[in-house]
Amino acid sequence: MAESAPPSLRVDLITREYPPEVYGGAGVHLEYLARDLRALADVRVHCFGAPRTEPGVTAYPEPAELSGANAALRTMGIDLAIASGCAGTDIVHSHTWYANFAGHTAKLLHGVPHVVTTHSLEPLRPWKAEQLGGGYALSSFCERVAIENADAIIAVSGGMKKDVLTAYPTVDPDRIRVVYNGIDTEQYRPDHGTDVIDRLGIDLGRPSVVFVGRITRQKGLPYLMRACQDLPADAQIVLLAGAPDTPEIAAEVEALAVQLRAARDEHGVIWVQEMLPKHEVIQVLTHATVFVCPSIYEPMGIVNLEAMACETAVVATATGGIPEVVADGETGVLVPVDQLPDGTGTPVEPDKFVADLAAALTRVLQDPQRAAELGRAGRRRAVEHFSWSRIAEDTTAVYRSVL
Repeated sequence: MAESAPPSLRVDLITREYPPEVYGGAGVHLEYLARDLRALADVRVHCFGAPRTEPGVTAYPEPAELSGANAALRTMGIDLAIASGCAGTDIVHSHTWYANFAGHTAKLLHGVPHVVTTHSLEPLRPWKAEQLGGGYALSSFCERVAIENADAIIAVSGGMKKDVLTAYPTVDPDRIRVVYNGIDTEQYRPDHGTDVIDRLGIDLGRPSVVFVGRITRQKGLPYLMRACQDLPADAQIVLLAGAPDTPEIAAEVEALAVQLRAARDEHGVIWVQEMLPKHEVIQVLTHATVFVCPSIYEPMGIVNLEAMACETAVVATATGGIPEVVADGETGVLVPVDQLPDGTGTPVEPDKFVADLAAALTRVLQDPQRAAELGRAGRRRAVEHFSWSRIAEDTTAVYRSVL
């Protein structure tokens, strides 16, 4: 284990998301990283959004002068205020492009080291041009300048480290350290209650496939919905999917849902579009026969860890950092995919990927005993390899290396 940092070390974490405003894996990461880092350092958190009451956490609203401006430009305005707020720190640590500009500016302004954690990369998400328009050039600028000038870069998986070097070839590989995402296995543990299951109309007498995620290109939901056309007739498909990135993908998923419901019985598809509280998601995961992650871009995929911690078998795409989390044949099944080299993650043969995904899900659904074995092994792996206390210590070691 890494040596603990002295209590006098002040670390300023910079993030768009922080509880209760958490939308994705980066926000989950910050919640637990900040919690366990507090035993090792004086931690301050700077985040976007409404005021927080948690000690040491400061939230920043959008500048009124930028109201109505491009979303990326509004983000940069918040970042400038955050950079000012980091005065007095020993080190700044930014997460995602939303916060990278704040971290880089704080580094220059206050003369302190800047550590960047890469949860995703803008060059590998070109579809975001749909969402941000000209702001995509700004988001890419914020990320590139921060990464190329960071004192250290934390990649959340070995796959992410390779992606950083591909996207930013001028970066010295020695500046990149792999520190995995983690999971709180006391919080994420099997919940065999049924109140949430009953309210949502999930039938425990049927095998079930569960998806949890935002409706974005990278999450691969359209591929899954096509694959579900070929699943056994008795399988129930549960989609906890909302917050679409764009009207276009929202419309595409809605059309596929209409087709899927038409092809299956009345209760064969359950689609929950609002974001459920964490404890409710845990209960749904616990009762699933199999959790599915059809992502075409996933630096690590913390949601797979969440499912594993709930003793649920996982079927996931063998892309990005997912194979470092899901042990193929031990905790789940990995679905291979050949992807276009254009950064979109698009399968070279989409129909084959859909068919392979359907076949993998079918094998698990039709062997509930094997699914249970995979689930038990998944929880063991989550407990043994992905604890937040270990991750906090490894992160602190990165800080000490650049001071």
